[in-house]
Amino acid sequence: MSESPESAIARRHFVNDPRRIVPEALAGFERANRTLVRWNREPSFIVRADDDRPDQVGVLSGGGSGHEPLHTGFVGRGMLDAAVPGGIFASPTALQVEAATTAIDRGLGVVHIVKNYTGDVMNFGMAAEMAASEVEAVLVDDDVATESEDGPGRRGTAAVIAVEKICGAAAARGASLAQVAELGRRTAAGARSMAVALHAPTHPGQARASFDLGEGEIELGVGIHGERGVGRRQHAPAAELAEALLAPVASALGLASGDRVLVIVNGLGSTHGLELSVMFGEAARLLDARGVEVERALVGPYVTALDMAGCSLTLVRLDDELAELWDAPVRTPALTW
Repeated sequence: MSESPESAIARRHFVNDPRRIVPEALAGFERANRTLVRWNREPSFIVRADDDRPDQVGVLSGGGSGHEPLHTGFVGRGMLDAAVPGGIFASPTALQVEAATTAIDRGLGVVHIVKNYTGDVMNFGMAAEMAASEVEAVLVDDDVATESEDGPGRRGTAAVIAVEKICGAAAARGASLAQVAELGRRTAAGARSMAVALHAPTHPGQARASFDLGEGEIELGVGIHGERGVGRRQHAPAAELAEALLAPVASALGLASGDRVLVIVNGLGSTHGLELSVMFGEAARLLDARGVEVERALVGPYVTALDMAGCSLTLVRLDDELAELWDAPVRTPALTW
């Protein structure tokens, strides 16, 4: 007997019902990390499990599921107080964001860290208007592939990790609402990213990837929702691909000899750590040749796109204050030092 199309699709993923994958995953995530996080079922959001925070500014982020460990994996001491997950590649609702905002407000206000996508910007904005809390928004828009004066502008991608970490550390040290927001905006303004895909992602329950590549082709400038890039080319050695990512990012930041950066080489879901380390080594070599100091680094799958094969490169300008906040202690399911 031949296999049904539904069975063939199901065998691509560990899934019961594609329509239930997000709540089932959140239940498993909570149980696996029960000393760190708690899942509020209705409306859905993740908060810190401990309730011993001193009075401090709340820090919240969120967005579509499918990018794990972003954002839920960054809830914990020294980073986010709450994360609001939407459906797969879909914005959370304003009601979810408003409820999470209220849950973490200790009377000193809440910072919303928002990636630059139309749905996220709209729903976080509505939630800020609905909430009784005082809210400051920090917009993350680091993707140079969508640099344009028309449309919504640069997408928010892996620079959001640095913004969440620095804002969370500042809040933990007792910074005011305005100070936490200013640090987040400074971090976002000094960050740019670019991504490359070797293979597009496939949504749970679907049989085909979000776009097709020809034999030996790769896609430059892809988005974290499986959006097509801005150019297609033949595959090449890692050194050449690292240059294709780094050159536009460094140019966008205007990096010069003596500048200090945090380098994030981020796996998009199906890329092995060995490959990511090779790409980091090549990026560091290129920055060394420019006289740019690689002061801090983060290498691994932190902002994924389901099972997309590929990586993104993010450069974040550092100064003494931002480096100190990056180094501050953090304890979350996905990031700890």
